[in-house]
Parts: sequence; structure tokens; C-alpha cells
Amino acid sequence: MDIAESTTETVTEAGGDLLEFLLGAPLRIACIILGGFLVVGLLRIVINRVEERVATGESRGRKRRLSRLAPTELSKALRASNPAAVQRRAQRARTLGSVMRSTSALLISTVVILMVLAELGVSVAPLLASAGIVGVALGFGAQALVKDFLSGIFMMAEDQYGVGDVVDLGEVSGSVEAVGLRVTRIREYNGTLWYVRNGEVLRVGNMTQMWARVMCDIKIDYHADLEKAEDVLLEVGTTLAAEDDWSAEILEAPEITGVEDLDAEGALIRLIAKTTPGMQWAVGRELRRRAKIAFDTNAIALAKTQLRVESRGQAD
Repeated sequence: MDIAESTTETVTEAGGDLLEFLLGAPLRIACIILGGFLVVGLLRIVINRVEERVATGESRGRKRRLSRLAPTELSKALRASNPAAVQRRAQRARTLGSVMRSTSALLISTVVILMVLAELGVSVAPLLASAGIVGVALGFGAQALVKDFLSGIFMMAEDQYGVGDVVDLGEVSGSVEAVGLRVTRIREYNGTLWYVRNGEVLRVGNMTQMWARVMCDIKIDYHADLEKAEDVLLEVGTTLAAEDDWSAEILEAPEITGVEDLDAEGALIRLIAKTTPGMQWAVGRELRRRAKIAFDTNAIALAKTQLRVESRGQAD
């Protein structure tokens, strides 16, 4: 009887110890891992929703406003949206969303691993010190790579340029074909495709962001009627801005700034016009074509090189 009671007590104590063990470190470790998965999942859901809303540009308020529009007004509102801007916003949102998801998952996984090791009785202080040393070593070895990635993130966050923009990056100028976290692809005007590391970009000149300005410079002869030439050039710009094919591309009425330069050939007069992004070159070409026709019609001579020939009599 005593043996049975002692056996029962031993089994009871062993079961209690096992239960206490299971309710101790393993349960806490399981809770930590499960909590990490839940936090990562929640962050992914939040990031995905924000990313989708930014990428599509469809806020709830805008959806409600569009739903109240008549079919004709709705179609006009949808046509008014810029496809290039939508694509650019979507690319920036997708890239930044991917970076945020990867970064959050890495940080939370690191915290979970450290907490699990602490529950197992492993001292994490030496690990943190070792990780700091390794991080410093990797930082010195991959400075250029880290610089490229950080520059790429800031470029996208600040919307310095996007796909389709015409930019001047110093030594390279052309149209942006792709924007990545490490490199940007630029197609030069002669067809050359350049791969530019983001960390090497010191300045950015974006010629197709928000709006642009065309400067139509016409140099007329010294003997031409200056006021008449300005009136004719202004009429050319005003007529172009009023036409249906060009009115959507010219944002403000063209204006004459006056005489911009005087040299040995003639007087330079300038007409400026504010245009939509990327249309300044097409508008400028059309303005110059029409200005040439209008000047010929009104007998306004363009500038030409002034030559002065002096003849000397032959000495006796």
C-alpha cells in the first residue's frame, strides 16, 4: 500500500512538474512566436491597404464624390486624371510598400529571436555586441550599396522623378525608363541606355514635373519694326493657345517678355508660355513654325549676319 501511494505521489509530482514546465518557458516561447506572426500579419495588412490606396489614388471621399456625378461628368473626371502620374504614383507606392514590409518583418523577426533566446536562458548581450561588430564591418564593406539604397528610398519618397520624366542628372540627360532602389535607367536622346547608381546622383533637373515653360526666341533684323514683330509673335501664341488641339496643353496665355538680347546680328525677342509637363518642346516647335510663316507674311526680316566690306582704291 505504501509503495502504491508513493508511486502515485511520484507520478503526481512528475505530472505537476511537466505541467509547470509546459506552462512555463515553452508556452511563453509559443506566445512570443505567435505574437510575432500576428504583428507581422497586421502590419502587412495595414501596409497593403495604405499602398493600394496611394497607388490607385482612390480615397473613400473621392469615391463618394465620383459616385454622385452624372455619367458624362464622371467620364470627364476620369479622363482628366493623368495616366503618367497614376503610373508614377503606383510605382512609388509599390516600391515603398515592399521596403516597409521587408523592413518590418526583419525587425520583428529579430526581436522575436532575441526574446526566444532570452527565454531559453541564453545571454543576448554578447550576441548584440557581436551583431554590432558584424554590422559595423558590413557597413564599411558595403557603404556604396547602402548609400545607393538609402538614396533610392529618399528619391522615391520625395518624388524627385518617375518613369517617363525627362531629367538632367549632370553627366546624363534623357528619359527615365525605370526607377529602382539601387539604380535608375535613363534613355539618352541618341538611344543609349544608362544605368545610374542612385548614390551617385548629386543633383536632379526634372524638366517634366508639374508644369513646364516654353521660351520661343526669335531674332529679327535691326531694321525690322520691333513693335510690329512683337505684336505678330504675340498673336501667333494667342491663336495657338485658343485652338482646340493645343488649348489643353497651354496652361496660361502666352506673353512677350520684350527684347532679351542685342548683338551684331539683330534683336532677340522672346515669347513665353506655360505648358503641361513634357509638352514644351512640341509647343515650341509649333510656335516657331507659325512665327516663321507669320513673319514672312508680314514682311518682317529675320536677323542675318552683318557683313561690312570696305573697298580701297589701288595706290598709284
